Amino acid sequence: MRFFADAQNDSILIYFLISKKIDQIKLIATNNKMLTTNEIRSKFLEYFAKNDHEIIESSPLIPHNDPSLMFTNAGMNQFKNYFTGVEIPKFKRAATSQKCVRAGGKHNDLDNVGYTARHHTFFEMLGNFSFGDYFKEEAIFYAWNFLTKELGIEKEKLLVTVYHNDDVAANLWKKIAALPEEKIIRIATDDNFWSMGDVGPCGPCSEIFYDHGEKIFGGVPGSANQDGDRFIEIWNLVFMQFEKQKNGDMISLPKPCIDTGMGLERLTSVIQGVHDNYETDCFKSLIDNIKNFV
Repeated sequence: MRFFADAQNDSILIYFLISKKIDQIKLIATNNKMLTTNEIRSKFLEYFAKNDHEIIESSPLIPHNDPSLMFTNAGMNQFKNYFTGVEIPKFKRAATSQKCVRAGGKHNDLDNVGYTARHHTFFEMLGNFSFGDYFKEEAIFYAWNFLTKELGIEKEKLLVTVYHNDDVAANLWKKIAALPEEKIIRIATDDNFWSMGDVGPCGPCSEIFYDHGEKIFGGVPGSANQDGDRFIEIWNLVFMQFEKQKNGDMISLPKPCIDTGMGLERLTSVIQGVHDNYETDCFKSLIDNIKNFV
């Protein structure tokens, strides 16, 4: 009888431990999904406000002072004259949550809309900017600190790309994030040299990617399967150093600047533990409301 009693007690103990483990897993999942889209946006702006950035409102979707663009396609559009030195900045640092349309300009990825779960015609771009104040080291530190400490994203899930000859950025990723060489991928194409359009500010960039895991098809940036959905770019740090002219020449900007862009919808999907942007709280709310009218 003692054997059965012990076995019964062991079963109860095992059940208790498994239940506790499941509760812990549920708690972790709940904590990861606690932040809504609006809260993530606020958290980003508050973080950069604490780090002496002026919080600037989103500019209109149709640029009011830039005939080279049909629509606002990036957070830096409203600051173009600050980068080029045409206007003197009213502040040295800024942060925004910019409403954008994926059309016009370079790198708009319009052809990807409808084929992936992460490209939208209309989207919101979180960004921090420096107008001759800080450069690569601070930009990389702010980004890494926000993702891993403020939001708690696992470091092991992140990897980065740099322009193929940007040794400075590569070494800074090793220094600040302790990333190994295999997680710092050098790219020689325009994917890591960002331009706002055919003319205007441009420069090498470093992109931060999130790994959704082996269950999702796709390869690392630069590989044959890079267009898969496993490794998703969530933040692009552009090191503005040049201004592209109509004839294709590039002249140095008066001062090196920083322009970063992070898709709010993509970041939200990571934080809420889903792979599809349309499964985040913002889109689910819109879809549920549309269903009520159908």
